[in-house]
Amino acid sequence: MAKYSKKVMGKEVGDGALYAPPHTMTGKDIGPKEAMLAVSRPPDPNTLAANQYTCNTRSPRVSFGDPGRDDTKTSGIKIRGTGAATKGVMARGPMA
Repeated sequence: MAKYSKKVMGKEVGDGALYAPPHTMTGKDIGPKEAMLAVSRPPDPNTLAANQYTCNTRSPRVSFGDPGRDDTKTSGIKIRGTGAATKGVMARGPMA
């Protein structure tokens, strides 16, 4: 007899595949590759080349760079008249 339950401190912590192997909503079994494709996230549209866009590709964010980069500028000059500012008091762009 197979063990279908694993409780630790009163909570179920077992692997989900132990209870129900990957399947469709109709109950048909699917393989591990199809299961991974079903739950995988689409690629970030900002990282795609122009020839990789299709009509089903999400819209890219409007930005001139990658917001996840590591060399983000954090220095600048303190601006005047901020009072009880809640967002930021530093100016980081060209001051011309």
